[in-house]
Amino acid sequence: MFKEGDIEGLVIAEMRFFEDHRGWLTELYRIDEISQDIHPVMAYISLTHPDVVRGPHEHRYQTDYFCFLGEFLLYLWDNRPDSPTYRNRKFIEVTRKIVIVPPGVVHAYRNIGKDDGLVINLPNRLYRGWGRREEVDEIRHEDDPSSPFKVEVL
Repeated sequence: MFKEGDIEGLVIAEMRFFEDHRGWLTELYRIDEISQDIHPVMAYISLTHPDVVRGPHEHRYQTDYFCFLGEFLLYLWDNRPDSPTYRNRKFIEVTRKIVIVPPGVVHAYRNIGKDDGLVINLPNRLYRGWGRREEVDEIRHEDDPSSPFKVEVL
């Protein structure tokens, strides 16, 4: 059903780390480096234990701006019928990477490291809207046994 390939609108970028005797610093987000339609409106951080999977799910309208700090395997499926890369999938290791996932791209990730990993997300929409009064913009696939979006151990 899905084939390996690139995904239109997906951005994967290396984090640049500046290190000295005190530790390190990295810029996660610069307003002058991304399109205005995906400027973040909130931020959250999550900790994921080794070998734990989050997802797969997708958003109808939200773009996710992930910052991966740890060793993760990211699973992506283009589920947008109007996309030139519809039905492509991409599985990629993301360590110290920024990944921008457009709406309609199903995504999941697994911590493949030996230590807890951190993921910071700077999405372009508020979770549950202004004042948390809207429906959640999420289509969850992880509990559907017939889902074509399978998180495989590679």
